[in-house]
Amino acid sequence: MIKTEKITKIFRSGKRNVIALNEVDLTIEKGEFVLIKGHSGCGKSTLLFTLGGMLNPSSGTVIIDNVSVYNKSEKERAAFRANHIGFVFQSYHLLPYLTVLENILISQRLNKNRVTKEMAVEIAESLNIAHRLNHKPSELSVGEKQRAALARVFITNPNVIFADEPTGNLDPENAKEVIDHLKRYNVNGGTVILVTHDNEADEVADRIINMSNGKINNSQ
Repeated sequence: MIKTEKITKIFRSGKRNVIALNEVDLTIEKGEFVLIKGHSGCGKSTLLFTLGGMLNPSSGTVIIDNVSVYNKSEKERAAFRANHIGFVFQSYHLLPYLTVLENILISQRLNKNRVTKEMAVEIAESLNIAHRLNHKPSELSVGEKQRAALARVFITNPNVIFADEPTGNLDPENAKEVIDHLKRYNVNGGTVILVTHDNEADEVADRIINMSNGKINNSQ
């Protein structure tokens, strides 16, 4: 489903180049739950955003569902992400001036699939935040914020979810709940690629990819 061919990402830092990704080759099959782990600065988040069509590689190819992602224009790539990919972030990225319901429904502006209020309510109920639909993000607990962010992604029914440290701000109980929801999505056929420092998802993952110095160190 997802394949990279020698993707390299180089950032400029002052007068020197920093190699964040170094000719990474990777294949992730449809329906896998994959963890990307490694110390801070090893390149795991850079890899995640490059895989997800958010960060142009300096060289190399990213293919998703037989589509060469970076051969598309920025507009075409944004449309592709909206209709095939979901992102979950550590900092939630909820719009503070919108209610939870409005945050969940915001994807209807970009996604070609029909998104309705009824769908939003149903998903919110499955995530135990239906009683918070008319609240603003500032009125939510951190666990509720992350579940609202999950609802915004789940409602589009993406082929793959890229999650960047989604449990980083959560206590163990809320972290487990988020992982359980991602695993349920995975069991129903979705692909999950999750960057993490923690071990909450180790037992539910199909594969763990360890990175160091911009390279895949090993995959187990």
